[in-house]
Parts: sequence; C-alpha cells; structure tokens
Amino acid sequence: MSTEKQFDRLVPEGDTRERDVCRSCGFVDYQNPRIVVGSVVRHQGKVLMCRRAIEPRRGFWTVPAGYLELGETPEDGARREAREEALANLKLGELLAIYSVPHLSQVQLIWRAELIDPGAGSALFGVGEESLEVELFDWDQLPTGEIAFPTVHWMLGHEREVMANGYCGPFGNAG
Repeated sequence: MSTEKQFDRLVPEGDTRERDVCRSCGFVDYQNPRIVVGSVVRHQGKVLMCRRAIEPRRGFWTVPAGYLELGETPEDGARREAREEALANLKLGELLAIYSVPHLSQVQLIWRAELIDPGAGSALFGVGEESLEVELFDWDQLPTGEIAFPTVHWMLGHEREVMANGYCGPFGNAG
C-alpha cells in the first residue's frame, strides 16, 4: 500500500480558497506566507550592512535578516540572523517596520537594534558564513546602488526618519 499522497486542487469544505487536498485521506496542504525577521543595526552613528554570499542577490548589500525558524520567536530570529550573518550580538529596540511582500509570500518584521559589546577584546562584528563582507557605513556613504532588495531601501529610509523625527512606528510598505 502506497503512502504517497496525491493531491487535487480544490476548495475544501468550510474553506474559501483552492488548496492542495489529498484525494485519498483529505489532508489539506496549506501554503502560508514566510516570515522574514531582521534589524537595522546602528553603532556610533553608523549602520551595519552585510554583502550577501548567497543567492538571491549574491554580492549585494543588505541588513542582517532571514527566515524565521520553527519554534523561534521573531525577536530571537532577528538576533540569530545577526549572529549568522555578521557575528554580532544585538540589543533590539522598537519594531521599526512590518512589510508585506505578497509577490514573494513574505511578511517582514524589522527591528531597530544596537550592537552589544561582547567584551574581553572580542570584535563587535565579523563576516558570517552567509556574508562576503560586513561593514559599518556612515549614513551618507551607504552603497545605495548595490542594495539587494527594495525593502532594504525602505528599512534604511524609515530608520533615518526615526533618527530625524523620533519613533512613530512601526512603519509599513512605502507608497
């Protein structure tokens, strides 16, 4: 007896959307948005950026961010991503923004953050396995022509707005 599921695309009873439903057992394979968590990290008036070592957009700059893992809080995920990509420990502040990216089925939760000094002469940050390089940029020296994703432009713009006018977030999608 085969345990392989064979799916049909239909609207399950009590639902309003087409889903993949197993024709033999009725299992509904729900496909839900992915949650991205990350942070705009500041230190001494500069912002931490990571040059991506992975696709998509390998070689372009981003903030430390990535997919939330199962069983992880969004805040813990944002801190983990900073450790993985920039070997950085963070103090999270306010939730800067919630972005909806429906064409990628993503919801992005982005915090304001500061680097935590690890002490004992350890470096504040370094190059993690998903980064080619990691750097603190002055705000007027950001590599704006080499930013990986539109949402990163939004994040940086929203952080600058908070720095100029105070926190009034969280922000949402631009325009």
